[in-house]
Amino acid sequence: MILDFAEGECICGDYGGETIPGPAFDPASHPAPAPSPSSSSVFPPVMPSRQIVERQPRMLDFRVEYRDRNVDVVLEDSCTVGEIKQILENELQIPMSKMLLKGWKTGDVEDSTVLKSLHLPKNNSLYVLTPDLPPPSSSSHAGALQESLNQNFMLIITHREVQREYNLNFSGSSTIQEVKRNVYDLTSIPVRHQLWEGWPTSATDDSMCLAESGLSYPCHRLTVGRRSSPTQTRELSEEQSTDVHMVSDSDGDDFEDASEFGVDDGEVFGMASSALRKSPMMPENAENEGDALLQFTAEFSSRYGDCHPVFFIGSLEAAFQEAFYVKARDRKLLAIYLHHDESVLTNVFCSQMLCAESIVSYLSQNFITWAWDLTKDANRARFLTMCNRHFGSVVAQTIRTQKTDQFPLFLIIMGKRSSNEVLNVIQGNTTVDELMMRLMAAMEIFTAQQQEDIKDEDEREARENVKREQDEAYRLSLEADRAKREAHEREMAEQFRLEQIRKEQEEEREAIRLSLEQALPPEPKEENAEPVSKLRIRTPSGEFLERRFLASSKLQIVFDFVASKGFPWDEFKLLSTFPRRDVTQLDPNKSLLEVKLFPQETLFLEAKE
Repeated sequence: MILDFAEGECICGDYGGETIPGPAFDPASHPAPAPSPSSSSVFPPVMPSRQIVERQPRMLDFRVEYRDRNVDVVLEDSCTVGEIKQILENELQIPMSKMLLKGWKTGDVEDSTVLKSLHLPKNNSLYVLTPDLPPPSSSSHAGALQESLNQNFMLIITHREVQREYNLNFSGSSTIQEVKRNVYDLTSIPVRHQLWEGWPTSATDDSMCLAESGLSYPCHRLTVGRRSSPTQTRELSEEQSTDVHMVSDSDGDDFEDASEFGVDDGEVFGMASSALRKSPMMPENAENEGDALLQFTAEFSSRYGDCHPVFFIGSLEAAFQEAFYVKARDRKLLAIYLHHDESVLTNVFCSQMLCAESIVSYLSQNFITWAWDLTKDANRARFLTMCNRHFGSVVAQTIRTQKTDQFPLFLIIMGKRSSNEVLNVIQGNTTVDELMMRLMAAMEIFTAQQQEDIKDEDEREARENVKREQDEAYRLSLEADRAKREAHEREMAEQFRLEQIRKEQEEEREAIRLSLEQALPPEPKEENAEPVSKLRIRTPSGEFLERRFLASSKLQIVFDFVASKGFPWDEFKLLSTFPRRDVTQLDPNKSLLEVKLFPQETLFLEAKE
């Protein structure tokens, strides 16, 4: 599947989403153009800046229903119906030849019909019929098939010519055709030239799923080689001759391009041949992407000098984090440089363009630059897996179908919300001015989006600041209320404690008073055989307490009497006037007669200081 990028177009790869914007082309339904002196790229030729006209394509949304599944497809109206089927083939794993796309308002349409000619609205609903495929059945066979579709098959494939073994995992829903295409990526043997051994006799159709092909589960061994029969050898020789002629023409153009930079043909051939003798840019099957990029940077410096872009050291995911997942003001574009040592354009592109001071300066200021070497098959397959995960199958298939002499590639990526958008794909057959123009054009698009993101981020931060201030004010209010409540509770608790103490003291004093009152001897009568002393005691409030005591009674009984009336002698003192003295200082065991409080006396109660 080959993707044409028109000027100004972009392809989005959503994380986990099924929406696949951008057109997709099938090599089978779109034959390659005849060789020409120009570049054989699937991308449009680079045009001077004055000829680039920015257009606004009309995008159409399709929701396609197949059994219990919906697939969302977004395409330009310049695409064809066949391109929708191609995308559905990848998503539903149904061959295009067995697929009927229904729901068109104008009736059935041909695969070559351009969507624009159908005058469709923006949102459309379609459905897929597969009359040649058996419908889901509740029988045991259908149940077993469904179970096999969900299983993973390990294919152990031996490449006969190089005696190399590949262990590949495929889901049961993958087709034999997909296996052969993946083997082509690894062995460079075109599908039509692959000679297989080990397929079950029931595997007669390349569109057949692995689950129904009769493969052994969980592992199955296969052998692949290049066809070598006489007829096929002649056919292959003729095709190779044609290929050589095409490459020769393309190389001629490349050399013409190289001459523009002041590099003659011999120098280009010299650089191309010497590149084969140099150390690899990147180790094969490196476990850590950071270590691989360290070697890439060191080897790049040794070949092309120290004036080169600063390559990000780390995984592609880490480069995304560095470029996209920061504050809007700090975001940058991501440039992915895809290197290939076997391309005749590589040395010219690296030395004359990528290492130009203007390009290096512009990239360092505005881009995070990440690199990968596709020379080795293992590294190529590893990048295609990353590409499929982050940018979608359309972009991955486009890079997969690039010929060696179309490298190196320079991808310009912009992070946009939850997707990564490929703004531009720049091939090696370009000039410094054209490369700078492409970078600046991408920067214009990015800057416009960045300004929107900054505005949204500022508004969001302003809202969050207001909310934080409100939350802080509310928190302080709650703390003040809590502090006030706690202070009030402490005050109430203290008052309660003091009240309890006061009550206990009063109860204690009352108990003492009652006990003293009960312990007092009875008051003697006025006419008594024994001498009687009559005491008149004035309280601090001006009231008088009067009582008769036997003259022989001890002074302590007077103290107890005063205390029984609520004036304990440890808090009050009892004073006499003539002579003035403090009676409470006298010996309490002496009698009233002895202390001269007989026959009567007026005393005063006064609180002790």
